[in-house]
Amino acid sequence: MEELIRILKQSENLVFFGGAGVSTESGIPDFRSAKGIYSTKGEIAPEEIVSHTFFMNNPEEFYRFYKEKMMHLEAQPNAAHQALVKLEQEGKLKAIITQNIDGLHQRAGSKVVYELHGSIHRNYCMKCGKSYRADFVKEALGVPRCSCGGIIKPDVVLYEEGLDNKVIEKSIQAIEKADTLIVGGTSLIVYPAASFVDYFRGKHLIVINKGETGKKLAADLVIDRPIGEVFQEVMKQWDDK
Repeated sequence: MEELIRILKQSENLVFFGGAGVSTESGIPDFRSAKGIYSTKGEIAPEEIVSHTFFMNNPEEFYRFYKEKMMHLEAQPNAAHQALVKLEQEGKLKAIITQNIDGLHQRAGSKVVYELHGSIHRNYCMKCGKSYRADFVKEALGVPRCSCGGIIKPDVVLYEEGLDNKVIEKSIQAIEKADTLIVGGTSLIVYPAASFVDYFRGKHLIVINKGETGKKLAADLVIDRPIGEVFQEVMKQWDDK
């Protein structure tokens, strides 16, 4: 913890790259752990349900799964989200790059957040383009529909869909400029997002994750603990160092 705090104190251009593990302490399940979303038993694999083809062909079944498993509107930011806000306010953290779609970084107060896989809080009509809030989608019976009759689609990246090129470009630029990169709460299994770490050329690479990451990183510091727990300790000691 002392080494982590020392590096963070010295950093002037910090970037955070996070995944599902950042939100598990807010009560949102991850994807690949024993209790994750992809461990759900059923006739159809969860990976197939959250694909573009399945959404287009079976919107009712897609939304049944999506609303229950992926929309957690009651979730609140945890210590990790709050610590990142403080680091941003102090001028150290320049960007958050997240694979999460829950919007908790913004709810906590972070300003510069690049959402690689979109957000449950942005939804649009596929027919006329009108925007809708997440609570409208969540509360709709069956498939949510626009006032024009069109099907509403969440602005999340489904399997078979590509990432937003502007978000990719901004994320890579942020990583290239960083003097410290923290990889937190992610197994680094999902590509192309996992490959973004290869653009880092700074001084310190830190990994905070419960369990190993799928991509072997030559990290300066590896902490095998829940990230919210780690950042809670960091903030307790922050002003004393």
